[in-house]
Amino acid sequence: MLSSMREFFLRSHGELLLPIPGMTWRLVVEIGKGSKVKYELDKASGLIKVDRVLYSSVVYPHNYGFIPRTICEDSDPMDVLILMQEPVLPGSFLRARAIGLMPMIDQGEKDDKIIAVCADDPEFRHFTDIKQLAPHRLAEIRRFFEDYKKNENKKVDVEDFLPAENAIDAIKDLYAAYIVESLRQ
Repeated sequence: MLSSMREFFLRSHGELLLPIPGMTWRLVVEIGKGSKVKYELDKASGLIKVDRVLYSSVVYPHNYGFIPRTICEDSDPMDVLILMQEPVLPGSFLRARAIGLMPMIDQGEKDDKIIAVCADDPEFRHFTDIKQLAPHRLAEIRRFFEDYKKNENKKVDVEDFLPAENAIDAIKDLYAAYIVESLRQ
């Protein structure tokens, strides 16, 4: 159903609202690169709130946020890690391009992450697929997500990174799910 809804929406409203390979979209930053503070959007107030301080000595390796107008199984927008040179203030939005998908299981529940690059950062904007990243950078990202909840006694499993096409398909499906959910309300 989501695929047919997605196709209907694309025909009716145009593809420019959705990310397609080589194109950019806006996303919201919740956590700046180098932070130990986990912020998240408070849906009731629309403000960014402090969720917690990470229990371990790790820091977010890149900016972290979400893709507006998407909805995942946990009723939250799709999470995204944004590769760029500088930390960004929580609550900012920026232009980005999906380059991959990191399938993840957090305490037995699906919690995938989109890996993206800032479209306006000269160091990262040329990347179009996760395979172009250095193996060390991928290991750094994987290690962060495997370790950041260990001291809370929470288990996280990170699977192999998937290419940009998988990320784009996931975003489109989650965007369609958002539209369906919006129509129900």
